[in-house]
Amino acid sequence: MPVLYIPHGGGPCFFMEWNPPDTWDRMSAFLRGLPRIVGETPRAIVVISGHWEESPLAVTAAPSPSLLYDYYGFPPHTYELKYPAPGSPKLAARVAGLVNARLETERGFDHGVFIPFKLIYPDANVPVVQLSLKSGLDAAEHIRIGQALAPLRKEGVLIVGSGMSFHNLRAFGPAAGTPSVQFDEWLSAAVCAPDSGQRNQLLTSWKNAPSARFAHPREEHLLPLMVAAGAAGSDPGQRLFEDTVMGAKVSAFGFGIQNGV
Repeated sequence: MPVLYIPHGGGPCFFMEWNPPDTWDRMSAFLRGLPRIVGETPRAIVVISGHWEESPLAVTAAPSPSLLYDYYGFPPHTYELKYPAPGSPKLAARVAGLVNARLETERGFDHGVFIPFKLIYPDANVPVVQLSLKSGLDAAEHIRIGQALAPLRKEGVLIVGSGMSFHNLRAFGPAAGTPSVQFDEWLSAAVCAPDSGQRNQLLTSWKNAPSARFAHPREEHLLPLMVAAGAAGSDPGQRLFEDTVMGAKVSAFGFGIQNGV
């Protein structure tokens, strides 16, 4: 299976009115089109979201996970959204063994999981397991976590990092323009570096990139990309999607893509 790093938008943005109305349309269309890019329907999905941090790592292990509506101030109907994808205790145990994580049976999927996957696999018929980020948010450590997960790809498991390549909530708008482009250009070059060792080295030192701390005052929405890059092994990276949302450049990336974009 390929490996993905996707943007999950802002809260339940794809399922509510916005101004201007087309703010999230292009991102929504990209997410809906991902099954074609992935190709064969995965046996299961492991998602690393920017909205869950634990130490040690934790992985959802409930057979029927609930949803965690971890967004605030949105219309009432967005707290009634459903995504009844099954979990997979067996896969959770496999993931826990690979990355030394504890099994979490109470926590549900946060919006970094169920919001984008309502678009990607709307029938909710593919088992989903969510893996936390590691507290401390060390980039090199998350690349190693991805490397440990890599064997799952040969078992029909799709590994997805879910975040945002630009995530400065106070800077969306005109101020985001130039700095977000600067960081996005660097990030795209790093992800698409021809040598995976060089790619991982660049990503590990992401804080040295142009406008890095402007784009990510805190890096929890970027670190899922590090997990994806680690899981990619030697497979090349490519930018699958780019858009300007509320003044900020945002991109998505894939590794080991066979079907083209």
